[in-house]
Amino acid sequence: MLELLSSYGGMLTQGFLNTLLASVIALFFSTVIGTLIGILRVSQNKFLNHFANAYVQLFLNIPLLIIVLFFYTAVPMYVVQIGGFTAGIIGLTIYTSAFIAETVRAGIQSVPAGQMEAGLSTGFTYWETMRYIVLPQALRIVIPPLGNQFINLVKNSSILAMVAGMDLMYYGDLIASETFNTFDTYILVALFYLVITLPLTYLMQRLERRNAAHS
Repeated sequence: MLELLSSYGGMLTQGFLNTLLASVIALFFSTVIGTLIGILRVSQNKFLNHFANAYVQLFLNIPLLIIVLFFYTAVPMYVVQIGGFTAGIIGLTIYTSAFIAETVRAGIQSVPAGQMEAGLSTGFTYWETMRYIVLPQALRIVIPPLGNQFINLVKNSSILAMVAGMDLMYYGDLIASETFNTFDTYILVALFYLVITLPLTYLMQRLERRNAAHS
């Protein structure tokens, strides 16, 4: 394994950095989009509510691979040229945002209805009440499931290998096919993934304990 790391460490490191970059970008945009869609799912505006419901139901029930392949094949054919890395990020963002939206919706609905009524009675608008009163409480509730979604996003980033996204799994497949040493190669790939997921798991557990202490 050490010999493999010595010979192909550069490729694995490049794949690791690309995986990390893709995960960070997709994490940011999926959190923003998912939070917005989650809020719209409990909106009193019927059009926005139906739109958000349709978005969530659509992307919750389509495999991630199909979403990524759509952006990798159809979009360059009919809209604009994008590479596998970009297509993978877009697919990850859309797919993960649907799960985050459901998590945020559940968190908002777990906040007592009296909180919204209290905010409105003090003169806040619906959106001000949501921003300053309801959302802060909801986000504390949903930290554990959100943490799971973030970790799943990192693991799901391996889908980039299917569209030549130059990620960690892509380079792992190349090394395995070249050396025929699949066991050691994928052990190394797994260890590189753990470098990302273990600190993220620790951070989420710490945030959960911190919020529990403040409750």
